[in-house]
Amino acid sequence: MNLSNIKPAEGSVRTNKRLGRGVASGKGGTSTRGHKGQKSRSGYSRKIGFEGGQMPLQRRLPKFGFNPISRVEYKGINLLAIQQLAESKNLTEINIQSMIEVGIITKKQLVKILAKGEIKSKLTVEAHAFSKAAQAAIEAAGGSVKIVEK
Repeated sequence: MNLSNIKPAEGSVRTNKRLGRGVASGKGGTSTRGHKGQKSRSGYSRKIGFEGGQMPLQRRLPKFGFNPISRVEYKGINLLAIQQLAESKNLTEINIQSMIEVGIITKKQLVKILAKGEIKSKLTVEAHAFSKAAQAAIEAAGGSVKIVEK
């Protein structure tokens, strides 16, 4: 130990200066807020997106379209992915849980089976929705579809 690495005891030195405790404190007077103006006042909080009175960006940009509140959004999974899942895991029944385990979907997602690709094996497929072509393709391969409640 020498003079170059001596440190004060833990908790004995204040690391942050106390603001507004007189001119002699070094942070008195304006308390690091500058002079006058709205930002120097206590209780000041700026609204999100406020640009100093200039028309904010979210009001300058044009708005269009319609986003319905009751829209149900599905994660589309093609027959190609279903066939690959069945072959890799050697499954005859594809359900929501098996898709979650593999990582195709998350727990909260709704699944719709789409018709891209083809089914070669007899499978029982469980999902929230099916396209007509996908349902026909699964049934043509000798499989069955099961619609799960949302």
